[in-house]
Amino acid sequence: MNWFISAFIKLGLLKEDLDYHLIRASMVVLFLFFGYQKWFEYEAQVLVPYISNGPLISWMYPVFGVRGASWALGVSEWSFALLLFLGFWHKRLGILGALGSCAAFLGTVTIIPFMPDGWAASAGGFPAMAGNVPFLMKDLVLFAVSVYLLKQDVARVSAWAPQSELVLRAAGLKATTKPTATVPREGARTL
Repeated sequence: MNWFISAFIKLGLLKEDLDYHLIRASMVVLFLFFGYQKWFEYEAQVLVPYISNGPLISWMYPVFGVRGASWALGVSEWSFALLLFLGFWHKRLGILGALGSCAAFLGTVTIIPFMPDGWAASAGGFPAMAGNVPFLMKDLVLFAVSVYLLKQDVARVSAWAPQSELVLRAAGLKATTKPTATVPREGARTL
C-alpha cells in the first residue's frame, strides 16, 4: 500500500487536481455518449415520457417535434462535451460547459416529481420509487458534479488576476494598479 501511495506522489497525480480532471473527463465522455444516442429513432421514442413530463423541457415537442427535440438535445450535449473538454485549457470555456451541464441536469431533475407512475402506489407512494424515477435519480449526482465543475472553473478564472498580486506580496514587492509611465527614447517624438 505504501508503494502505491508513493508511486502516486512521485507521478504528481495526488498534487495535480486528479479528482477535478477525472470529473471533467468523465463528464465529457458522458455527454459524448448521451449526445450520440439522441440521433437515433429508438432514443427519440425513449425520451417521450421524460420530455413530455418535464416542466422545463416539455416546450420542445411543440417547437421541434419528437425527432427534432431529440436532435436538439444531442447537439446541446455534444456542445457541452466540447466546452467541457476545451475547459482543460481554457477555463472560461469550461465555465460555459459547466453552465450548460447544470442546465441540462436541472432540466432532468425537475422531471422527477412529475413523472407518471414514478412512485409505487403499492408501497404507499412517495418515497417508494418506481418506473423511470430511479433512472432519473442519478441526475441529482450529475447536477452536483456540474455545480462542482462550475465552482472550480470560476474560482480558477477569478484567481488568475489576484494570484499575481499575492505572488508579488509574498516576494515583498508592491503591486501597482496604475500603469507605469515610460520614459521616451532619445529622439522619439512626444505628443
